[in-house]
Amino acid sequence: MAAFKLTFFILFFSLFNVLLLPFSGEAKLVAEIKQDQERDEPYVGVNIGTDVSNLLSPTDLVSFLQLQKITHIRLYDPNPDILKALARTKIRVIVGVPNNQLIAIGSSNATAASWVDRNIAAYYPETLIVAISVGDEVLTTIPSTAPLLLPAMESLYSALVASNLHTEVKVSTPHSASVILDPFPPSQAFFNTSMTAYLLPIIQFLSKIQSPLMMNLYPYYVFMENKGVVPLENSLFKPLTPSKEMIDPNTLLHYTNVFDAMIDSAYFSMKNLNITDVIVLVTETGWPSKGDAKEPYATTDNADTYNSNLIKHVFDRSGTPFHPEITSDVYIYELFNEDLMAPPVSEANWGLFYGNTTPVYLLHVSGSGTFLANDTTNQTYCIAMDGVDSRMLQTALDWACGPGRANCSDIQPGEPCYQPNNVQSHASYAFDSYYQKEGKAPGSCDFKGVAMITTTDPSHGNCIFPGSKMASNNKTKEEVNKTQPSAASSVRSINRVGTLLNLRDNGLGAFGSLALSVILFMPFMKPN
Repeated sequence: MAAFKLTFFILFFSLFNVLLLPFSGEAKLVAEIKQDQERDEPYVGVNIGTDVSNLLSPTDLVSFLQLQKITHIRLYDPNPDILKALARTKIRVIVGVPNNQLIAIGSSNATAASWVDRNIAAYYPETLIVAISVGDEVLTTIPSTAPLLLPAMESLYSALVASNLHTEVKVSTPHSASVILDPFPPSQAFFNTSMTAYLLPIIQFLSKIQSPLMMNLYPYYVFMENKGVVPLENSLFKPLTPSKEMIDPNTLLHYTNVFDAMIDSAYFSMKNLNITDVIVLVTETGWPSKGDAKEPYATTDNADTYNSNLIKHVFDRSGTPFHPEITSDVYIYELFNEDLMAPPVSEANWGLFYGNTTPVYLLHVSGSGTFLANDTTNQTYCIAMDGVDSRMLQTALDWACGPGRANCSDIQPGEPCYQPNNVQSHASYAFDSYYQKEGKAPGSCDFKGVAMITTTDPSHGNCIFPGSKMASNNKTKEEVNKTQPSAASSVRSINRVGTLLNLRDNGLGAFGSLALSVILFMPFMKPN
């Protein structure tokens, strides 16, 4: 009798889940979306490019995003597998319209409607699509398509209206910073007059539909194009002495970093067009961690400094000098190094992580909420940078093993780390010894700019680096932790359970789902 009662309860509960829960769940999801939108808190998201060798599967990618506490992403095209995997995760996504689709969409309302039905309405609200980015830097990269940009935006917006999604999904288009001329001082900035015929109606449209002006802003390029004029510190958000602050002579506003000046140049440019109610959304910004000989400032240290300080700057909610009440949301370019990108070298080295999810460098984001709080393990090492002058390395090596009191016994002749016998290898060992001895304190891995922090263990063969030796002391703790399921595996478990709720929409049908529910619960039923 007990087994019969349990069977009846399971059948009733399963029937409720299959027939009623999807409707109540969808209403709850929409309510949560609106509640989150009303919080109006600034956020940092990431761009996800796919020119990556062995890119994670969509399911593993979403698990990784959740593990890293990444809540906002931008896709350059409507990848159906990724959009499906994002369902019910609360990760918000901007979906891009590739440039090569603009002509078709801008020329046909029917094509635009089909695009929205296929790539937006088919996934929303289970997948939280918050915006459509129409093309990317169209006015500067493919100016021949410029006449169709606004028609494409208008057609897509009309399709959203028809689907009753226009209040949930914004429509805009990302612009290069080069659409703005004379960006400093910001108060003198104005849009390139050769593009005003397109930009003015686009921004008026954004004002009408309450969508943001999307801008791709790179202080890295500003610095590279103005070396000797723009200090590196200003580009990296580093603390400045008053003498190094940039002062707008027209407004007397003080700028402590290039990023804020670039945002304000966009606001002043819009103000010159008599538009003051459109906010700036930074769809791309970042700093490369590696470059060729012509890009000496593309280093892991500079990339780490820029992105770490950027994240803190956004979460500080300090706004800009012109608009301290508005903190722009930001998307970092990018999540993964796109190793398949064509030269220069820097193009393949903008990522926070390698394609296998190993961090490129250790971000310093403690105190900035949960975003990327788990971006690396706590184990870091200090090694010699590639391509630096050997005499500078030797000087730094001598200091580390001498006044710095690093333990350099293992790089002596006959010892395990003597080979390879070169200054780069020996300096890396000495630098790591000093870095670990100093407790990884800030500034302990610099050595006049010839050292860098890495999360990749530099140990090789029988040569065990000091940081690796210290890590081995914690082996017992690690072995205990191995018995606990990882966050990623927990996420995958949740996704597997969630599969049951999605079966009805994938063609199994209500009664098929009901039967499957009973089968899944059968092992918990006991006979009389």
